[in-house]
Amino acid sequence: MNTLKFFLIQAAVWGMLMPAGAQTKSGAALYQQHCAQCHGAEMQGGNAQSLVDGIWQFGAEDGYVTRNIKFGITHLGMPAYEKTLNDAEIRSLVQYIRESEKNAGAVKPAVTRETGTLYYDLKIEEWVRNLEIPWAIDFIGADTALVTERPGRLRMVVGGRLLPQPVAGTPSVLHEGQGGLMEVAVDPNYRQNGWIYLAYSHAIQNPAAGERPLAMTRLVRGKIRNNTWTGEQVIFEAPPATYRTTRHHYGCRIVFDPWGYLYFAIGERGYQDEAQDFTLPNGKVHRIRPDGSIPDTNPYLVFPDALPSLYSLGNRNIQGMAIHPETGQLWATEHGPMGGDELNLIKAGKNYGWPLVTYGRNYNGSVVSAFTHKPGLEQPVFFWNPSIAVCGLDFYRGEMFPQWKNKLLAGALKYEEVRLLTIEDERVIHEETILKNAGRVRDVSTGPDGAVYVVLNNPDMILRLSRK
Repeated sequence: MNTLKFFLIQAAVWGMLMPAGAQTKSGAALYQQHCAQCHGAEMQGGNAQSLVDGIWQFGAEDGYVTRNIKFGITHLGMPAYEKTLNDAEIRSLVQYIRESEKNAGAVKPAVTRETGTLYYDLKIEEWVRNLEIPWAIDFIGADTALVTERPGRLRMVVGGRLLPQPVAGTPSVLHEGQGGLMEVAVDPNYRQNGWIYLAYSHAIQNPAAGERPLAMTRLVRGKIRNNTWTGEQVIFEAPPATYRTTRHHYGCRIVFDPWGYLYFAIGERGYQDEAQDFTLPNGKVHRIRPDGSIPDTNPYLVFPDALPSLYSLGNRNIQGMAIHPETGQLWATEHGPMGGDELNLIKAGKNYGWPLVTYGRNYNGSVVSAFTHKPGLEQPVFFWNPSIAVCGLDFYRGEMFPQWKNKLLAGALKYEEVRLLTIEDERVIHEETILKNAGRVRDVSTGPDGAVYVVLNNPDMILRLSRK
C-alpha cells in the first residue's frame, strides 16, 4: 500500500471516529452565526425566547430541542435548519446551549401558585406527591381517587392523602418502554356494582427461543376490598398471534357512553400498516360491553375475519378519550408522528387514515405519506403541528367553572400544558392554554368537587386547579 493511500484511509477512519462536534464548527460559533440574532448573543432572549431561563416552551428534552432546530417551528418564525446544518452540527449546537444553560445556573421555575385565564383566576396546588410515573386518575367518591403508576401499582388517595400502601393483588404488568399499568376507570354504576377497570401491557412467552416476550394491551375489571384487588375478570385480551415484541404505542384509555358501552383504544404498537388491518387489534378503537361481551351493532361484524370488538380503524396512538356530556359522542386525541397530533370525533366504522394520510412526518424527517386527504378517510377535527404530544382528555363537567361547561381539557406531554378547547358544531372555535411548564401532562380530569386534577410526569405529582 503506498503512503498516500495509507494516509487517506487513516484520515477517513479518523473522521468516522472523531466526536461528532469535532468535525464541525464549534457550537459557540454556530450559535453566533445562526441563533444569536433572535435569541441574543448571551442567549438572554430578544426576538425569540431566552435559552437560559429554565423555560422550554416547545419541549425541554434534547430530542425535542434537536428536532425544533432541524425542522423548525415555521408558523411561529423559527426556521428549519435541516438544509443548513448537518446532524453533527446540530448536536454540537444543542450541547453548547445545554452547557450555557448550566453555566448560567438556569433552573426550571417553581409551579406558579396562581395564574389568570380568560374567565377565571386559578389557584394551583400540589395535591399529591411521592408517586412514581403516575399515568391516570379517576374518582370513586367525593373524597377518594384511584391513581395508576406505570411500574404496576394502583394507588388510593383518600381525603387528599396518598395511602402509603398500593392496592394489593393487581395484575402483573410488563413495565418496559412505554408499557406498564396505564388506565384506571370507575364503572358509571360503581355504587351498585363496585367494578373498576384497568388497562395494562400484558406479556406472553415468545415461541421463538431466546426472543423477548410478546406484549399487547389487555383490559380487566375487579373490585377493591380492604385495599386488595379481588374478583378479577378479563374483559379484553387480543389473540396471542397479534402480540408484538415492541414496547411502545399501547394506547390506552377507557370511557363509557350513556348507553352503557365501553370504549378503549390500542396504539399501532409501532407497526403502522397494521392500523389498516381489521383482523388485528392495534391502531384501532374498540367497543365492548362492560363485561367484555360484543355489541351486536359493532360495525365490523359484517366482515367474517374482522376482530369483533373493532369500532374504528387507522388510529396511530390514542392516549386521550372523552365522552361529550350532552351528545354522548366519543372524542379522542391521538399522537401523530413528528407533527400531526389529532383531535378526532370517533364514529362507528370510520377510518381515520393512519398511515395513509397524516399532517406529520417521521422523526428523522422522512415522509410517512405524501397525502393529507384521501377519499373515504376521515379528517381530524383539529390538529397540532408541531406536535404538542397530546395526552389525557376530559370534558369539563363541574360547577366550579361554569364558563368552562362542556369545554375540552387536553393535556400535552411535550409542551407541558393543559389546553382548553371550545367546541361548537363539531368544530374547535377557540383554544386557550390554562397551565404551562408545570411538567409533562399525562392525564387531566374533572373532580367531584369541580376542580381540575392534572397528572404530571417529571415531576411526578398531581396538581389541583381551583378558582382563586
